[in-house]
Amino acid sequence: MERNLKNVLVISFGFLLLFTAYGGLQNLQSSLHSEEGLGVASLSVLYAALILSSMFLPPILIKKLGCKWTIAGSMCCYTTFSLGNFYPSWYTLIPTSVILGLGGAPLWSAKCTYLTIAGNSYAEKAEKNGKDIINQYFGVFFLIFQSSGIWGNLISSLIFSQASAKVEISEENLACCGAYDCMTDTTNTTGPAEPSNSLIYTLLGIYTASGVLAVLLIAIFLDEIKSDQAETEKEILETPSFWSTFLATFQHLKDKRQCLLIPLTMYSGFEQGFLSGDYTKTYVTCALGIHYVGYVMICFSAVNSLCSLLVGKISQFTGRKLLFALATVTNTTCIIALLLWKPHPKQLALFFTFPALWGLSDAIWQTQTNGLYGILFEKHKEAAFANYRLWESFGFVMAFGYSTKLQVYMKLYILLSVLVLSMVTYGAVEYLEAKSSLGTPTATKKENVGPLTQEIHM
Repeated sequence: MERNLKNVLVISFGFLLLFTAYGGLQNLQSSLHSEEGLGVASLSVLYAALILSSMFLPPILIKKLGCKWTIAGSMCCYTTFSLGNFYPSWYTLIPTSVILGLGGAPLWSAKCTYLTIAGNSYAEKAEKNGKDIINQYFGVFFLIFQSSGIWGNLISSLIFSQASAKVEISEENLACCGAYDCMTDTTNTTGPAEPSNSLIYTLLGIYTASGVLAVLLIAIFLDEIKSDQAETEKEILETPSFWSTFLATFQHLKDKRQCLLIPLTMYSGFEQGFLSGDYTKTYVTCALGIHYVGYVMICFSAVNSLCSLLVGKISQFTGRKLLFALATVTNTTCIIALLLWKPHPKQLALFFTFPALWGLSDAIWQTQTNGLYGILFEKHKEAAFANYRLWESFGFVMAFGYSTKLQVYMKLYILLSVLVLSMVTYGAVEYLEAKSSLGTPTATKKENVGPLTQEIHM
């Protein structure tokens, strides 16, 4: 096998193992650790640490350690989060969340840098176009990586379904599920009995082992960047320099269009945070039991991945405006329905319908917003995407931060308000672009967004 392709597969399966563990664990935080909101508080802290990490750590660590050992070290940060869940408390989960958040940005930056260098290296030897090879490598990576959402959630559901004791859900307890929740810990009193410590430890043991295997896979089988590629790595990391990129992130806010896109970017964090933090706990765990969380999130992940592929192709014919309109209508319909719906175990299909529709809209938000940034800010991509990561992470922090303080119906109203504001400001951006195009007749229009690599936030 061609060595660069072997390295791509090693990274891909390493990330698959790592995020099989992290993805499944993230979706269970609000249900497993609902006391005093510990689970969602840990996620809020995690994304806050990710913001700081994005600003400072990636260039420094990659330059000092190289891509391989930055990836391996950052994976260790993720594994500590699994260990912290064995004895959940404010003194274990919060520090391990900070560690994971700090490792998140270097992990993804090092992966992107490594695949870029590997692609350029092979293209040079084979006398092919570098961009084509890099796109192929990223395609292989995401093809393997995106299935992690299925495996991690499947493992959790299969293990928790082993709980032998079943509890009949009373109508009184069901009244505390849904939009008008009772702001109490419904996990322990409704649905199948709370999973035993042995089942929880079994799940955490599997997740931890998966993370350790990911680290070993990278450490043993991933080749370090060769000496003749060192200059390429140096150029990637130093052009532009760290400080110029850091300052450019905030200087980019002088662009009116970037400021107008902040609500849309934050909404991406809000809507993902609601699904993984509130829907899984207040609707699924409350009415069906924690063992259904994995199955429901598998539905979301599968639809999201499929639609991400389809949206990239469809956008060539429809343009981004119609797709944004579809996502808006879909999300608005779901929010209104969630406000009115009283979840009941007899309505099993509905528990899967909402995450499926959410997966459709999220696929549009991710692919088209990333594409929009790439098109509008073609000459300042680094600063633009740094702002994208910053404001989306800020949306996650806010969504998880107020999760335990407000009833679900209030969160849904906030979500709807941010969505409406996002569409108003996005419309203003499209108006400015149309006005600019009219003023520059020779400008080439770039309305359609081709297939895009979906950015994974953690």
